[in-house]
Amino acid sequence: MKNFLLVAIEAAKQAESVIKNRIGTISKEEITQKSISDYVTKVDVQSEKIIVECIKKQFPTHQIMSEESSNDYKKAEYLWIVDPLDGTTNFIHGFPVFAISIALMYKGELVLGVVHDPIKNETFYAEKGSGAFLNEQKIKVSSMKEPALSLIATGFPFRHKQYIDTYIKIFRELLYSVSDLRRAGAAAIDLAYVACGRVDGFFEFALSPWDIAAGVILIKEAGGVVSDFKGENDYLKTGHIIAGNREIHLFLVEKIKKILDFK
Repeated sequence: MKNFLLVAIEAAKQAESVIKNRIGTISKEEITQKSISDYVTKVDVQSEKIIVECIKKQFPTHQIMSEESSNDYKKAEYLWIVDPLDGTTNFIHGFPVFAISIALMYKGELVLGVVHDPIKNETFYAEKGSGAFLNEQKIKVSSMKEPALSLIATGFPFRHKQYIDTYIKIFRELLYSVSDLRRAGAAAIDLAYVACGRVDGFFEFALSPWDIAAGVILIKEAGGVVSDFKGENDYLKTGHIIAGNREIHLFLVEKIKKILDFK
């Protein structure tokens, strides 16, 4: 597994240079709108190319699922899940919160994750059974047990407007129940921050596997809990995700299940 981790970190750091050199300088001609409020730039594509080439050079038989590719892949023993630039809208505007996210799935199970923040030069990484780390220092989720004192990260369902009304109900309920909420605009960063205890919990609707795969194993290896809105394990399929330390995760699940009227 060590070779896999080294390759993932190296791939992220190779892609870093093309991203850092272009923050806030992207022209309109370099931006394509994929759907409502969803954009891709030439930098996303260049970053993906670097990462894929780095992985394929070492593991030519492995399959890769990536945000900017077709995402058509065979059922693979080894599947890399890549977001070459999570937080593209932030990147376009020069708002310095975005990351590279790389995960590895083996026989359907997440076994490795890397989230690299090129602005802060922070590399979060985890391997199944080996703990989670930030720049070689072991990390763990927060010890916060009191919801009223907790800081919760979230993301707006800007690509999925059908969830807005429900989201606002959850947001309103939490405003009365927690210390504060944060929306940074990059799910990979949010999840990494849960893993290292900078925030106590996180929830968001309808994310894609490449948004969350690396962050999921970071949190699990840091002692946290991840689930879908029912408290079950279908988050990679549904994209609906709740994460946190055990106490805050349970609190968020109970609040959200009540609002969604899950039985």
